[in-house]
This record gives sequence, C-alpha cells and structure tokens, in this order.
Amino acid sequence: GGGGGMMVAPGPLRVVRCGGSSLSQSRAAFSADAKYLLCASGDYVKVYSTATEECLHVLQGHSNLVTGVQLNPQNHLQLYSWSLDGTIRLWDFLDGILIKTFVVGYKLFAFYAVPSFEGSAFVIVAKDNDERLGSFQLVSVKLPKTPGQEINVDERQLVLEGISESPKCTAFGREGEYVASVCGLHLFVYFFKKKRTHSFPLSAKCTKGANNFFTCVACHPKEDCIASGHKDGKIRLWRNFHHKREYTFSTLHWHHDEVMDLAFSVEGTSLLSGGVESVLVQWRDASRSKKEFLPRLGSTIQNISASPDGTLFCTSHSDNKITVIHSSLKVSAIIQGLVKGSDVKTGLMVDPRTNALVLNGKPGHLQFYSLQNDKQLYSLDIVQQEYIHQYGLNQVELVKAAFDSRGSWLATVEQREEKGGEPEVQMKIWAYDEQKQSFALNTRINMPHDDCVMALCFRGTEEADGAPATVVTAGKDGRFKVWMLLAENEEEGQSAGWTCDFVGSYHNYPATNCCFSEDGSLLAVSFEGIVTVWDAETWDLKCTFCHPPGTIQNLCFGRLSCSKYLLGTTSHGFLCCWNLLSCTLEWSAQLNVQVLQPDCLSENIAAISCLSEHSDCEYKGPFHICPRRLAAATQTYSPGKYFTSLEQKSTSDSPFKNRRWKVDRLKRILLFFPPVGICPQDVLGEKEKAALGEMRQTVGSSSLLNLWTFLEF
Repeated sequence: GGGGGMMVAPGPLRVVRCGGSSLSQSRAAFSADAKYLLCASGDYVKVYSTATEECLHVLQGHSNLVTGVQLNPQNHLQLYSWSLDGTIRLWDFLDGILIKTFVVGYKLFAFYAVPSFEGSAFVIVAKDNDERLGSFQLVSVKLPKTPGQEINVDERQLVLEGISESPKCTAFGREGEYVASVCGLHLFVYFFKKKRTHSFPLSAKCTKGANNFFTCVACHPKEDCIASGHKDGKIRLWRNFHHKREYTFSTLHWHHDEVMDLAFSVEGTSLLSGGVESVLVQWRDASRSKKEFLPRLGSTIQNISASPDGTLFCTSHSDNKITVIHSSLKVSAIIQGLVKGSDVKTGLMVDPRTNALVLNGKPGHLQFYSLQNDKQLYSLDIVQQEYIHQYGLNQVELVKAAFDSRGSWLATVEQREEKGGEPEVQMKIWAYDEQKQSFALNTRINMPHDDCVMALCFRGTEEADGAPATVVTAGKDGRFKVWMLLAENEEEGQSAGWTCDFVGSYHNYPATNCCFSEDGSLLAVSFEGIVTVWDAETWDLKCTFCHPPGTIQNLCFGRLSCSKYLLGTTSHGFLCCWNLLSCTLEWSAQLNVQVLQPDCLSENIAAISCLSEHSDCEYKGPFHICPRRLAAATQTYSPGKYFTSLEQKSTSDSPFKNRRWKVDRLKRILLFFPPVGICPQDVLGEKEKAALGEMRQTVGSSSLLNLWTFLEF
C-alpha cells in the first residue's frame, strides 16, 4: 500500500529462497574420479568439491522435490536426476548444463540406470500415480535418443508391484540379471531372463527382541549375494536364491537399532552399514570377525554411497550433513547444511558481526549459517555435554539466546525440566574472541531465576552513551533481572565479568517479555497481561498499561519517528499500540499476530499473523505496520467523516459490525476480512463503490479478493 494505513504489498507475496534445503534425503553420488560429490537438495542438485567442501554448481530446473541422483553409466561426465515433478533430467554436471528432459508424467520416487539396459531405465512410481493408496510399482521406461530438449516417455512396462517407494529398498544384482526388492517381511527377487519372481518371507513373530521387518537392501557387484537390513539391527546375506526353496542366509549383527542403509564397495570386498548409533561399520569379506568401525559421526546415518574408483565413501546424516570418508575409514570432508532441530526454541536471530542466521542446531548447539553462501559458518557448543540419543530422557536444552547490537556479546539460557520438580536453569554470557573468530565463555550463572527464563534482551546503545553492557532476563518466578558487565580491574586481578545490578517485579506476576527502546533509555517488561515501562538509568517504574485482555506475547518499541510508540500482542489476538508520551492506548486491532519483528533500517515492523476466526486479518503471512501512520488513520480526529454507509448496511456477520472509522485528510485505510459470503455491494455506498472500482483498475481485481481499500473524498 501507499501513503497511509497498514502497508501491504498488493498481490501475492513473493517468497525468496535463501538456502537450507535438505542434503540427506537421498543417496549422494560421486563423480568417476571422486573429485566431485553430487546430491539432491530440495528441487536443486548441488555439485560439491570433495577436496574443499565448496559448492561449485547448483543445477536448477526441477519444479518439485528431487528424489535422487545417479551418474549416467554410459557417460560418466553426465548425471541423471529425478523428481516428484515427473521428469528425469540429464545434466553435464561439470558445466552445469541441462542436456535433456524426459517427461514421465508420474511422480518419481526412485530411478535406476543399469549398464546392461542401455536405452532403458527403471523407476518407482505410485500405482495410478496416487501415493495415498500406499501401493508402489517398479516400472521399466524407454529413454529414447531422439533429438530435442524435452522428450515424452510413453513406453512403460511393469516389473514388480506392491513394493516400497524407498530407493534403499530396491537394488539391481550382478550385471543386471535380477532385481531385489524388500517390503515389510518379504524379499522379492525378479529374474529378467526367466521373467519370474521369487518371494522369500520372514516370520512376523518377534522372539527374543527380534524384529524381522526389512529396512534396506544391497546387491553384491560381482557375486550372487543379496544383503538386507532389518528393524532389529540384523543384516542377512542371502545366497542361492535362484532356487525358491534351497536358498540360504547368514546373519551379521552389531547394530542395536534398525539398519538404515547398506552399500557394497565397488569390488564387493566389504559391506558398509549404518544406523542411529552414528557409527559406520565395515564388514570385510562379509565376515562377523572382520569388522571395523568409524564411530562418533554425530547423528543417525541415513544413506551410504561409495565412489566408482573405490577411494571414498560418504554417509548422509539426520542433521543434514554429508561426511566424506576415505577408504581407510578416516573422515576426509564434512559438508554441513542447515540443521533442522526438533524445535527452534531460540527463535531466528542474525549475528550482527557476520550477518549469519543463528538458531538452534544439533542438540545443545547454536548454528551460525550464512544465507549468502548457503553453508554453515560454524557451530557453537553451548551446553557442552554429551547428548544421549534416547527417547524420553529429560536432557539439557538450549532455550534462549540473544546478541548485543555489535555482536560482541552473546547471552544463552539452557534448562532441563524435571518432572514434578523445579527446572535446572543456567545462563551463560559469551564474549567474541577476535583471534579465534568465535565466542568464548565469559560468565556462567547458575539459577539466574528460581524458575524458567521467559525472555532476555540486550540494551542496544552502550557503546554510544558510555554505559556498561547490559542484559535483562525475565523470569517465570515473577522477577526481571538486570545484569551488567563489570570492568576489568588489573590491580585486584579481576577480569571482566557479569553481575546482577537490579531486580524488579510487579505484584509477583510472572515476567513474560522484555525489550529496550531504540535509544536504550526505556525498558518494557510484561507481567502476564500488564506492560510496565521502566527508566533504564534509575530503574524507576514510569507507567503501566493493562488493556486489552490477554497475556502479552510480544513486545516491540517503535523506531525513528515512531519511537514514542510501544507495540504488543496478546493471547486474545490483539495487536496494541501504546503512546508513551500520553501513556494511553493509541489503537488496537484483533489481527492474531504471532510475531513482531522491527526493521532495523526503517520505522516499519513486520507482523506475522495466523489465520483465526476471531481475527480482523484474514491475510496469511507477514505484513508491514508503521505505528505512526496506522495511528493517524484509525484514531478519531476532527474534522472528519464517518463511513456511515458501512454501519448502516452492516449485517450480523459483517466484519464492519459495531465499528466506526474516521479519517482526516486523504488517508487510506486497509481492512482485512474473510471474503466468503460478503459482497461489496452489500456494505458500500456509491462513493466507496467508485473508489473500489478505481482501485480495481489500479492494482487488479485479484488483489482485492482479500483486501478492500477505502478512500475518503
């Protein structure tokens, strides 16, 4: 929008991807010389150097999730990728050029290019192209060599039905003579020459902790041997399966939980296995006694790949990481993507020093992630304790973090919840170390509050006014505490550290939020449904705001020309703007805002709203608010006119019921409402209809489905 009111860009929001897609959802592939590692990442394919870990190319073209990559067995300088967009794409991955697109028209869950089947390939698709049915098929498709960039693939032939959609559950045997697929408690082997399928079932009975369900399969490259992984951690090696009844299998067992993936080395001399233990196991000559381990890889191993020249392996992990491993079982390189934890309790932050995105990473860590380069800069171990991967354990969690305005200080809060007892809480304050180019622990404070810490924030202007660095914590124990940096005292041998300077409270209500004004002169602290404003020099209580109803969920001071305003959101969905000069509520609207984020370069504040039947805002997503302009547009001024036609024509379910808007001069008011069942003709007068028609010509009718703009003449 333009000169007034709530400013909303007309039309749909443009979402810009900055990075962070998953690297570990499917097996990665090595180039023939093992210099490059190729992996699916969202709807991209990324090409990495195995020596430098740098991303060299991003192959773009798919319109949906890429489900895997594989070298072209007929030309090792080319790469196949396949996707849920129903296409197979052939790339020159060194130059980043798309050579050909094969349009299958079905969502592709897996793809296999087998050297002995030149001109054909195999794909796993959902039966009737509907994965909700839960039935998947292995299908042979012809890849014609006809000229042209885009080729339709029409010839399809069914090979196996009722299989798993996972690429790890189907593998092709020696020289493509047979294909093995596992699903549930069955191993299926289809022989291409005989055109016959053998099925090998296992017992469903779980005796002595056994769980025979299949999880993955791999075929020996030189011998007739099939390796299968199982839920209980066992590996079975199947032989003599050409005979339906005379087959044999032997068992290898080290993993205590399910085997996530299996891979044979290129020559078949060793079998690699991995799972939740974060340990890569190498079984030499398929022998129980000849096994070697590469432990402490950090997180669950999801996929394993081997390079064609036999020099490297790679494992992809649940923390969005790929580890490149030398054949001697030594880690050679680590490619770390954005870590997706179970819960981002710290929220999203920006490191002022590096402009990196900072948030919870692997358990107990903060990750610093460069969105410009789409790579992790480093991971800071906050908790500094070994994380135990066991469900149900109450472990120490990193729950809060905040930077000062220069990125010189970082405050973190970690806690462990005890069932029926008081939580263990610890605050740590970290100083940036220029030499190490990382943060070093400066002060550790055990139990900064008697209960959980609900919020923390730094005062932002200490370098300008000479005041000591200050951080405030708000606690569920009904207190907020002011922590200040004590200067270094060389005479007493005292290094710089942090100490509590002030403790404040308001009727012992739990303190839920805190924030400083732009100039650092005021501190706002919310106590449930009451907002208190304190002088940041004397810590005197200046004023309180206690309306409208609901617990305060967000607090944010206005900036620049809007610095006299304080904004807050409540659990009842209200967005409130208080005037700090008059100590009154300037305006409020029920917009169900979940997040308030001030723009550090302007007076705008981004507000992210959630859809709610009680909300005035039915626009899903962020919009920008200028507190001063919104106040001028909605506050009752004189002279001015009411939009009486809105009131007179209001219906019981109209969004305008019991609302009167008054504007002065030519102010624009943007009203949000559910469009269902409400027609402009039902609520607008003639002048407003004319204004709406004018707006329709200006911004297009599609923009007005969720947004009407009214102008006073």
